Parts: sequence; C-alpha cells; structure tokens
Amino acid sequence: MTKHVFCKRFTAIFLSVICLIMPCLSANALGEDDITSPAAVLMDAQSGKILFEKNAHEQRPCASITKVMTLLLVMEALDSEKIHLDDVVTASAHAASMGGSDIWLEEGEQMTVDEMIKATAVASANDAAVALAEFISGTEDDFVAAMNEKAKALGMKDTVFKNCNGLDEEGHLTSAYDVALMSRELIKHKKIFDYTSIWLDSLRGGETQIVNTNKLLRTYDGITGLKTGTTGDAGSCITATAERNGVSLIGVILGADSGTARFKDAAALLDYGFANFETANLSLTDDLYPVKVEDGMEAEVDVTCDESAALTLPKGEKEKVKRSVTIEESIPAPVKKGDKVGTISFTLNDEEIASFDILAADDVEKKSFSSIFSLLWQALIQP
Repeated sequence: MTKHVFCKRFTAIFLSVICLIMPCLSANALGEDDITSPAAVLMDAQSGKILFEKNAHEQRPCASITKVMTLLLVMEALDSEKIHLDDVVTASAHAASMGGSDIWLEEGEQMTVDEMIKATAVASANDAAVALAEFISGTEDDFVAAMNEKAKALGMKDTVFKNCNGLDEEGHLTSAYDVALMSRELIKHKKIFDYTSIWLDSLRGGETQIVNTNKLLRTYDGITGLKTGTTGDAGSCITATAERNGVSLIGVILGADSGTARFKDAAALLDYGFANFETANLSLTDDLYPVKVEDGMEAEVDVTCDESAALTLPKGEKEKVKRSVTIEESIPAPVKKGDKVGTISFTLNDEEIASFDILAADDVEKKSFSSIFSLLWQALIQP
C-alpha cells in the first residue's frame, strides 16, 4: 500500500469516526451559540428546574403559543364541570372573523367543545380558540382577563395577554421562561395529550382535514406535544414536550427565523436534556413518626408528606443525593390538618435541590372542660 493510499484511507476512517461521535459530543454540551433562535428554555417538567436558558426573560411576541394558556383555562373549566366535552359551542360573528390559521368557522356554526379543542390544539385554529373563550367567559375580553389573572398566579412576570389566540397585537408579550411555566401547568392535565399527540384528523364529519402544526410528532422520539406558533412579529415558535425513561422535559423556542430552525433548536434542547439528566425517585416517608401534642385531646398526631420527590438530576449524581428530616418534637394544641410540622430536604454537593413540608395528618382539639366532659359523657352512654 502506498503512503498516499494509506493517508486517504486513514483520513476517511478518521472522518467517519468523527461523524459518529459528534452527535454524542454535541448532546452532552450545549451553549447559547448552539441555539440559533434568540430565546430558549429547557425545563424539567416534574420539578420546574431550568436545565438550559438563553434570554429566558426577554419579552417577545409568542404567536399561537398563546393558546397554551387558552387550553389551560379550557382544561380547568372541564375539571370543574363548568363545561363538558359534548357541550355544543356556537360560533359568533367575532369568532368567525379571525384570520390566520383557522378552520373557517361561519357565524352560527356549531361544534362540540371536544371538536373545538381539537381544532385549537391540532390545527392551531384562531377562530376555534375564540369560540371556546366566549363559551367559557361570555366575551373574549373577559376570557383574556382570566388569562392574565392565571398568568399572575403562576408567577409569569414577563407576560401580558391581549387576545386568546396569539395574533399580533401591540403589547401582547411573554418570555421563554413564562411559556415553560404555563406549559408545565397545562400538561398536568393529562387529557391534553389526547389532542396534542394527534397527527392527522378531521372535523365536520370528515369534510375538513386537519394536520398537526408540530412536525416533531413525526420525527422526535418521545414527543408528546405541545404547541407551535408563527406570525410576522413573533417569528417561528414552539413549546415542545417529550418524555423518555421517566424524564419529562419542556423545550421552548421563541423567535426562530424559520419553521425548520425552531424544530432543530427544540430537538437540540431535548437531546441535551435526555443525554445529561435522569429522574431519581426519592423516598419521602422513611423515618417519619407522630409528633407529640401539648394540651391536646390526643397525645400525638400522625404526619404526612404527600409531595412527589421525583427529581431530575445530572446523570451519575443520584447516589450523591443526601436526605435530611427536620421535625418538631412537640407542638401545642389545637392542631389543624395540614399544619406544617417539619421539612424533608435533599441536597447534592452541599446544595439544597428540593424540600418538602411535613404536615399534620389530622385535627387535634385543645383540652378544655367541655371537651373532656363530652368525652366522658360519650363513654358513659355507650353500651
């Protein structure tokens, strides 16, 4: 073999190896420059911990990502039984007048809540979103007020909603961080995945075909949703949810210069998360014991800790997590169910990564003459 041939073969083999290992290298490290879009966030859906961020609190238009909040309020209305999936929604002239992405509702046309949700979540229909808003709140303005109230309750400090569908409007702004917050809240309603996982479906008895605007449904392993959006002011946006091996992630991209770029950046975020983090299910109930009650009708009260301790950690760090319990030796009566009596903390490398309240499991009444007399009387009259 000549030196020239050997060099050519060596170079070819070397390049092949580089091509094989580069995806692994890029997945294990992610810098701001690796995400071409101007704003991005990767959040652990279980804990809400931010795993990656780029201009996370920069206020930007978000197009139809707005519908995440719309759908959240719809899910809450369903849970409270204010509305039902088989309720019939009648499109108003206002709803039918929406432009952009829609299902061409006509004034007076009727669809069920279920069909309107499908149109909103799958086809990103602006008209269906407004029809749902009016059905729940009477007017879109009242519904938008509820959206802003919910945003405030969730701690979305960068957000102001002006409409329920995301059409460009001055002052209609959010941030990648806030989008992750409301996305995390929406996916607590598992019913939403019945819609966001649909690729192809139809409305009007099969007359109207709808295709999901989230192309990651066809290309990304573990994708579950959630919503895309595109307008002139907002650019191309997506909040992408995915789950693998118990790790649930939310990747938000705002302001990409094309649909292709937003999907590429979202996939890069999720790849980074799955390559570098794992979920540890940590015990909350070990070492818990009843707490003594001073001057109580009961000598002690049982305790509980109902929170989930599924934490997403850097891979290989699970065994380094330390658990500590701080609990009161005694508490004065009266005790109300749900009173905090202690804390369970988890630390990693001497840094607290999570804490959970230990709560009284029952009420305990304070001793009094009347309560003691009542107890004695009941003992006397019982056979």
